[in-house]
Formats: sequence, structure tokens, C-alpha cells
Amino acid sequence: MDIQLLSKAVFFLLLVIIGIPANSYIILKFIFVKMVEKKFLPTNIILTALAFMNLLIVFSRVILQYLNAIGVENLLDDPQCKLSVYTYRVSRSMSICTTTFLSCYQCILIAPSSGIWSYLKQKVTPNVLAITICLLIINIILDPSSGLYAQAKKNSTASPYTLNLVYCNMAFGTYNNYIANGSMFAARDFLLVGLMALASTYIVYILINHKRSVKDIRSSSRAQGKSAEDKASRAVIMLVILYVLLFGFDNCMWIYTLTLTRVTNDMNDARIALACSYSALSPIVIIINNPKLQPHLKCLVQRNE
Repeated sequence: MDIQLLSKAVFFLLLVIIGIPANSYIILKFIFVKMVEKKFLPTNIILTALAFMNLLIVFSRVILQYLNAIGVENLLDDPQCKLSVYTYRVSRSMSICTTTFLSCYQCILIAPSSGIWSYLKQKVTPNVLAITICLLIINIILDPSSGLYAQAKKNSTASPYTLNLVYCNMAFGTYNNYIANGSMFAARDFLLVGLMALASTYIVYILINHKRSVKDIRSSSRAQGKSAEDKASRAVIMLVILYVLLFGFDNCMWIYTLTLTRVTNDMNDARIALACSYSALSPIVIIINNPKLQPHLKCLVQRNE
């Protein structure tokens, strides 16, 4: 195995080793909290959905990348390719939609309780689960391209307008199909990332104003309640920054590939590595910043005090 394949295998293996346990822990821990406390906070619903989508990304794409890097060949046939690519596409779409929804919901949560913000608090908070399910249904319906274009790799020469996805090809056939498919996904991603960034900017604005307003009353219970909201808001901002960095580079590379008649395997691998890194790194950010996910650490701190 040459050094490039070895590096690729090690990288994707690390994503598997981190991504599966971390996302599984978040899902199981929130289910346990729901059983014990008999309630499921809206933010925890969104985080659970995000962890589940991250888990699907690891299973549908990261593991395949690792197996390919260590030399496993001809693993999938046409139906399996369609299922794998479709699962990855829907999971990736849900990942960006869920992260955007999380940032918007946190924005609504910490905004002043007046005017439109008060209306949104009343309407969105009790319907977080329904909104998440609607996002899933929309992404399931709006992503049929994997079923149309995904196929197992064959020995015959591929069309110039084909994306190589280790065991599968996305054979678009014509230039128009290739550009239309790529442009649609790029436009959607940039729209959601823009909304995500806008919500996060407003969160930062609220946090700065709040920090000034409670500077002299940190000991009050109200300030403590706000402090918890501030921590949650900072966690959301960290997730958004991580997403923008990883998927920003991914989308820039994706747009660049639209100008090429044939995309190299290394280019596709680099894009997939960036996109899949979020599925392994985001649960770490969530676990570090969510008190519900670190009770043992909290107990240790209390004992030391």
C-alpha cells in the first residue's frame, strides 16, 4: 500500500472510530434523558436528529471510503449503489438543514420576547419535532438524482460527465444534467449556509448585548439562567463555524469540478473527506458543550470543588 492510500485509509478510519461512538452516544444519552426526565427539550430533538444523520453519513460513505482505501474492490452492485448514494445524499442534506434549523431556533430562543420573536417562540418551540420530520420528508422527496444516475463501476469507459464515488459512479450522461444537478445542490447549500451565518451573527449580537447588560448582576438567578442560554448559543456558533469551514471548502471544490469535463478521484476524495469530517467532529463539539451529555465530568468537577 502506497503512502497516499495509507494516509487515506488512516484518515477515514479515524472518522469511523470517532464518528460512530460519538454520535451513538449522543442518541442513546438523549433517549436515556427522555426516559428519566419524561421530557425531550426542543434543542435536544434537533441535536439527536443531527447525530442520527451524522451516523448515516459514516455508514453510507465513510466506511466505504475506508474499505476502498485498504483495497476492497467491487463491493456494491447497482441497487446497493443507488441505496448508498441516496442515503448519503439525504443524510448530507439533512445535516445542513438540521444545523441551519438549530442555529435559527437558538436565535429565536435567545431573542427578545416581543413582536415577531414572541410569535416565533410560541409557534416553533412546540413544533420542533414536526419541523424536523418535515425537513426529512422534503429532502427525501427532493433528492431523486441518486436513483437516476448512481450505478456500480464497470470496466467500460465512463462518460466525461461522471463523478467517481469509490464503488459507484454518478453517470449524468450529458453536460446539461451534470451542470443542473451540481448547480442545484450548490445553490441549496449556499442558501442554507447563508441563513445559518445570518442567524449566528444575530446570536453573537445578542450575546454581546447580554454580556454588557448583566455585567454587574452575575450573581442573580436570572443571570445564571441566561448564562446557560449563552453556553448553548456559543455551542451552536461553534457548530456553524465548523460547518461553514468544512462545507465551504467542499462547495468551492464542487463548483470548481463543474468547470471540468472529468473529475479526478483525488478531487472527489478530498471533497468527501471535507464533507464527512463534520459527521465526526460535530458530535465532539456537542458533547463538550452540552451538560446533559457529560454528567460524570460534572460530578468530578463538583467533587474537586
